[in-house]
Amino acid sequence: MRVSNSCLLAVLVTTAVDAFTSTKFQSKHTAIKSTETDLPDYGKTSVDIDQHTLDNKWRRKDLFGQSLIDHTKLEMEQDSEFQKTAQKLKEIGLKGMSKEERAKRRRALDTLGVPTFNEFLSEKLEGEDSESKSMTLHRKDTEVLQINVGLFCNQACGHCHVESSPIRDETMSKEIAAQCLQLLKDTPSITILDITGGAPEMQEQFRYIVSMARDIRPDIDIIDRCNLTVLQEPGQEDLVDFLVANKVHIVASLPCYSADNVDKQRGNGVFDRSISALLALNDAGYGKEGTGLILDLVYNPLGAFLPPSQQDLEVKYKEVLAENFDIVFNNLFTMTNMPVKRFTDFLYRRDELKDYMDLLVRNFNPATVDNLMCGNTVSVGFDGSVYDCDFNQQLGYVIGSSDIEDEANEKKGKTVFDISSLNDLKCDPIKNDNHCFGCTAGAGSS
Repeated sequence: MRVSNSCLLAVLVTTAVDAFTSTKFQSKHTAIKSTETDLPDYGKTSVDIDQHTLDNKWRRKDLFGQSLIDHTKLEMEQDSEFQKTAQKLKEIGLKGMSKEERAKRRRALDTLGVPTFNEFLSEKLEGEDSESKSMTLHRKDTEVLQINVGLFCNQACGHCHVESSPIRDETMSKEIAAQCLQLLKDTPSITILDITGGAPEMQEQFRYIVSMARDIRPDIDIIDRCNLTVLQEPGQEDLVDFLVANKVHIVASLPCYSADNVDKQRGNGVFDRSISALLALNDAGYGKEGTGLILDLVYNPLGAFLPPSQQDLEVKYKEVLAENFDIVFNNLFTMTNMPVKRFTDFLYRRDELKDYMDLLVRNFNPATVDNLMCGNTVSVGFDGSVYDCDFNQQLGYVIGSSDIEDEANEKKGKTVFDISSLNDLKCDPIKNDNHCFGCTAGAGSS
């Protein structure tokens, strides 16, 4: 008897089902064992699953060796505010711009009825009935030596108080770097060497200073103020290895955990590069427990407002970066934006400078005064001039100059070659001016 195709198919299916039914309760281990030799990759996955990581889209190896400089220059050319600043720089120079900037802040404070910073401190800390109309802050032993090794940078951030960018070529000489190291050796009270820029790693003297400082003071905390994207610049392929070998403490700027906010403040594409760089640092041991390699992040506001609680924001940063990117770090520092240089221009052009100065004054925090950086820090410029802080450096307020009013017109004061120890500067008064309200507002900016 002939069997139709449909019947034959039914028989085959029934036979297959019966066969499956008869064997489905056999040990699954027996079934796997019989086939595992035919699977070329079975059993090769390590049982050390705590070491497994996702090679996701943020591990952008293609970015390493690719410069950001040309892209930054193009953005600067297309940014009307950068062009206005560049034109003003040509017309009146850096000294003239510093003088004009100081006058803008003073006019804003006069409108608000706020006295000078030192008079304000006297009123707040000593009382309105105090015989002293102006309070003087006194220098302590120098614990932090901050060195600005140059202004060249692969970025041009909107909040930058240093006015760094790819078009700045000022950089520190070997002679000045050597004298800074001599002062480090001759000032035993120093516990921290804070290296900044520009992008400090792109300056010629950066590695010389780091390696020599580590030899001179094996115990010192060497800080690199890193913008993260510098790790991907051509010629910096071995930078992470160098930082690890010298146990350099990285303090990196990441003004938000969202791409939109970071790129708005620091340039298009910077967020992707920053995340990729953080992953590379994590892979090298930075931010991980037990390695001794410290990775701290810095937040500063996008606009004219104070940062939120540092403790609460650190928790949020750690949650988001761990969940979204598998990134870990040690601490988060929140910084108040200082009304200096590029950020002052930003505020003035939006008619927000007076409101921002009012915000700083209204949020004066007396607890910040004892920890102001000018108390225990000496900041050295790329040209060897010495300053009370990084902000005074950008305004040209050199230690030892005769009058703060004259400094925007004529640079005077001391250099690293005029002293044998940084504690020799204790006889020089600290210079304060109207930008200093930024360091005493909220949690401060020191």
